Amino acid sequence: MKLSHLRNLIAVAERGSIRSAARHLGGAQPAITRSIHEIERELGTAVFERKAKGVVLTAAGALFLRRAITVQEELRRAREEISQISGKTTGTVAIGLSTASHIALLPYALQRFKDRYADVYLDISEGLLPAMDQGLRNGSLDFYVGPLTESPVSKELSVEKLFDNVRLIFGRKGHPLLGAKSLKDLAGARWIGTSVTVVSDAELGPLFARADLPPPRIDIQAHVALTMVMAAASSDLLTMLPQQWRHSPLTAALLDIFEVSEVFPAPPICIVKRSRLPLTPAAEFLCDMMRRAAAHQMPKSASTSAKKARRKVVGGAKRLSRRRPL
Repeated sequence: MKLSHLRNLIAVAERGSIRSAARHLGGAQPAITRSIHEIERELGTAVFERKAKGVVLTAAGALFLRRAITVQEELRRAREEISQISGKTTGTVAIGLSTASHIALLPYALQRFKDRYADVYLDISEGLLPAMDQGLRNGSLDFYVGPLTESPVSKELSVEKLFDNVRLIFGRKGHPLLGAKSLKDLAGARWIGTSVTVVSDAELGPLFARADLPPPRIDIQAHVALTMVMAAASSDLLTMLPQQWRHSPLTAALLDIFEVSEVFPAPPICIVKRSRLPLTPAAEFLCDMMRRAAAHQMPKSASTSAKKARRKVVGGAKRLSRRRPL
């Protein structure tokens, strides 16, 4: 089986037809058809099923596609790694960031990364881990930075905790409950549910239960932070967001923070990447810049052991970086 066969298979799967794949690749349809047939002969099963408007993957084809993408991505990484350790600063780094990571870490890391790897193409996706899982496992994403969710993390992935986090309560400017001093004062409010958990009140519910309050009323379940901000800004609904949103110009212009006495823990911010395969030098450098940015998020009261652990990780990345020529 040739690498060109895998390339053709991926193109057909992504485009939905051999004709469209041939147009995308600039090749001939018969050649792509032959390569698909050769894959099927070698595997002993069909990988595509013909439909009226093209083709769809069979169950076996979908499984093989995952491996084909991984092989293609690893070959790309191998080429870029060789190029980068030879002193070139080209290639691609693809990462996934939560909104909190965008606000807290990207501003610190981005310019330092571009100063070092000026010609590397940076592809950034926004979302939470479940949406990033497949990309991490097949290699189309280098790493993810953000909170974990209630879904278990794949055994193919490793998790490195960066810092603990807390949430704040936000509401529109001039909200009638803005003077609240505790969660009890907000017992009658209506809320926008968070998106880190599947169950709408799985995060808010325990906080109210701990304060011996009835469960909160969730009127909206938002799946992106922008929805939470805009819905809160245009209604009397309240929402909880990671503390990093305190520093966002968007929330500063539209929302106020409810300075209540309780502290509301948020899922910690972590780096998630594949456990067995190394990052390219450029991706590792960006990952290290995220670690450095996270060090500024650590509270001054952080334990000595946590600080030592972070210095060990960052120090290892420094040594790796020094071994690579600029």
